[in-house]
Amino acid sequence: MSDVAAEVSTTGRAFADSPVRTVFFGSGSFAIPILDALVTMPGIAVEAVVSAPDRPVGRKAVLTPTPVTARAIELGLPVLRPVRVRRPESVEELRAIAPDLIVLADYGQLIPPSLLNLPPRGFLNLHPSALPRHRGAAPIPATILAGDTESAVSLMVVGEEMDAGPIVATEPLEVRPDDTAVTLEERAAEAAATLLRRALPEWLAGRLSARPQAAEGVTLTRPLRREDGRLDPERPAVELERQVRAYQPWPGSYIESDKTVGGRLIVWQAHVAPAEPGDVDRVGWFVPASTPFAGRSDPGQPFVTREGRLVLDVMQVAGGRPMSAAEYRRGHPDPSG
Repeated sequence: MSDVAAEVSTTGRAFADSPVRTVFFGSGSFAIPILDALVTMPGIAVEAVVSAPDRPVGRKAVLTPTPVTARAIELGLPVLRPVRVRRPESVEELRAIAPDLIVLADYGQLIPPSLLNLPPRGFLNLHPSALPRHRGAAPIPATILAGDTESAVSLMVVGEEMDAGPIVATEPLEVRPDDTAVTLEERAAEAAATLLRRALPEWLAGRLSARPQAAEGVTLTRPLRREDGRLDPERPAVELERQVRAYQPWPGSYIESDKTVGGRLIVWQAHVAPAEPGDVDRVGWFVPASTPFAGRSDPGQPFVTREGRLVLDVMQVAGGRPMSAAEYRRGHPDPSG
């Protein structure tokens, strides 16, 4: 156990008769059910919420608060929106609040060492993966990309190394074959809220301590980039189908080809089909559809990869709207031509 975890776990009973002054750090939608759980827990007093600054959104660049900021305002909570939480003035603002506990989820900035030991009852993070697997910025897409069938949400003590702190408790999470990043994140957020309700009272009472993460099985994820969305036909179709689900809603997945309008076709839904004779010479090509998938009347639009076919079910021409494969073929009657 780290020094921070040891100190926190042995001081839990000292605050048993006082509301626990708590600050919540969060920005994205994943954090909203966690904040909702925190504000309704007996003995917890949420004194402030820290979130990313409002950002311009859309073509008109409308200044828009983060999902957590919007929810905190609805709840009547004070919101701090530092550009950089590590700046001295931001640290001092948090010191003035004097929190007993800080809880973090989907915040988006590294926490400076000057804040890690500020709350005597711990600085805790809810991370949507079975740590040490999929540490870092994009654990949910990474879970789908890897083909994991089981995952978890981890409650951990925040340390100086990203997502490497000791684990307080976990909540299992099933990964379904049709999960997208959107659906998996929604269920992970609810699992995280459940975990917080179950584990935080035990942690604060001193009945739950943290354990170091395993040294084996560590994987790291990085922030996603728009160019990650390209569907590379040199990769197996099964991997590309996972990518289509993992990269929703951003960065999305797309095929670049001289056979698509504007050179780019966005793919929203697809399935995998076996290779057919002659496919080895048609990698990266659209080919005529053959057999409907799982009883569907629309067989989809096959795209040949190095291993198998990625069959597009819902797609979007650049600048257009999502459409079925049948609609796409009506405008592109000879996909192999």
